[in-house]
Amino acid sequence: MIQTLAHSQLRIAMTAAPTASTLTPRLTSLSHGGGCGCKIAPGVLAQILQSSGAAGVMPPELLVGIETADDAAVYQLNDSQALVATTDFFMPIVDDPYEFGRIAATNALSDVYAMGGRPIMALALVAMPVNQLPVDVIAAIIRGGQDVCRAAGIPIAGGHTIDSVEPITAWSPWAWCTRIACAATPARGRATCWFWRSRWAWGCIRRP
Repeated sequence: MIQTLAHSQLRIAMTAAPTASTLTPRLTSLSHGGGCGCKIAPGVLAQILQSSGAAGVMPPELLVGIETADDAAVYQLNDSQALVATTDFFMPIVDDPYEFGRIAATNALSDVYAMGGRPIMALALVAMPVNQLPVDVIAAIIRGGQDVCRAAGIPIAGGHTIDSVEPITAWSPWAWCTRIACAATPARGRATCWFWRSRWAWGCIRRP
């Protein structure tokens, strides 16, 4: 009888015990917004940039900077090559951590592709509530982004992590592109339209 009672109590304890899945909150429940919906409004951002003086240094090699609000920045390295770089923050729009990582990395890479760039590496920026999300969940987020980078043939070359109150992942892909034509402005002696190509895309980069 004692043995039967012990087995009964064990079954009750196992039934009542919370599992890791029930203890782990949904990713979307930890964020006040999702995806790019958390961006600062363009008008507010313009005021911030104007007040900060961020547009103060504009070297001629910077073909695309903050003044055009484009998909990525483009910096001319030499007569035939330019560097394309961007950073994209993403907050959860799905609860699956692996898919969240994939979506965020894909979104960031699409920006350098849109500028005609060929990705060469990416930096990963991870801000997570480590007291609320298990390590395996955070690892799955990074793994999702890593698989996207692997499919693009590029490494995760570094990054940064912090403990945060909300789950945020950001990716900073770097790419290069090759110039094949240029139309110059005689009065200023500077290019108004640079045409670039990569293995996957063509892009036209305009400069005022």
